[in-house]
Amino acid sequence: MFCNISLLILGLAALTFGAEGLVRGSASLAIRLGLTPLIIGLTIVAFGTSTPELVVSLGASLNNQADISIGNVVGSNIFNIGIILGLTALLCPVKVSLQVIKHDCPIMIAVSLLSLFLITKGTISRLAGIALFTALVAYTGFTIWLARKGVSSEIEQQFHDGVPSQSKSLYRDLLFIGGGLLLLVAGSRLLVVSATDIARLIGISEAVIGLTIIAAGTSMPELATSIVAALRRQPDIAVGNVVGSNIFNILGILGVASIAKPLSASGITKLDLWVMVAFSIALLPLLYTNLKLQRWEGGLLLFGYGAYLWVLWPSS
Repeated sequence: MFCNISLLILGLAALTFGAEGLVRGSASLAIRLGLTPLIIGLTIVAFGTSTPELVVSLGASLNNQADISIGNVVGSNIFNIGIILGLTALLCPVKVSLQVIKHDCPIMIAVSLLSLFLITKGTISRLAGIALFTALVAYTGFTIWLARKGVSSEIEQQFHDGVPSQSKSLYRDLLFIGGGLLLLVAGSRLLVVSATDIARLIGISEAVIGLTIIAAGTSMPELATSIVAALRRQPDIAVGNVVGSNIFNILGILGVASIAKPLSASGITKLDLWVMVAFSIALLPLLYTNLKLQRWEGGLLLFGYGAYLWVLWPSS
């Protein structure tokens, strides 16, 4: 057991450093190619933070562990809202941009309902996966168009500050990208294997491991970033990051994983899916009140996540 826990921690560390290296190298390369910080922030940085979830779900899919693959996506989306936004708001009330409320949050709700339909239908086919990934490309294009249309100097500065700076050489960029990818692949393998062994040793299902330990582990980079921003009293970007990450998890990760291999997860229950949908729907009115996520609302999200865990673990 101790060996498995050590490997799990090592896998999480590899995923974290791998994602950081990939984002740094890719962002620096994009700057060399002449892309603006706004475009880099909305694509490379936004999607780069979700690469741990992507490689874990893809690897699990290829290893015939669909419960872990889908559980990671569903669990990450619940964790992102319940824990990341809950803790961030508890530390410092979070301001919300109108764009997130008018466009991104409704899209997150829609794709959450779509994933509920696809997963309960039985199997997410390759055709459905292609449709999901195509929708992600369309959403990304729409987000970039919307951002460029209404961009202000303040928003441009936020993206400029959030994008890693250009490195001194192209070779360093390629080294960061290659090293990041290797760490991500190795880390995902370590995480899935060790978590699966732990699940077998303590007698719980792979689905529960995917929904909890793996989902929380792959969301650690976003959690750390949001907490640091809250402690610095600059938590504004947290909501946009979480909502965007949840959309990417469903359209991108489920899309790519099911293209690689059709997914059918018998261990993911309707309860898990409806909890994900409920968190997505509940977030909208919480954000709408005064365009701010208050401390008591953050506490409510944390309580909701705790209640979900209390119901989930005995059923494993």
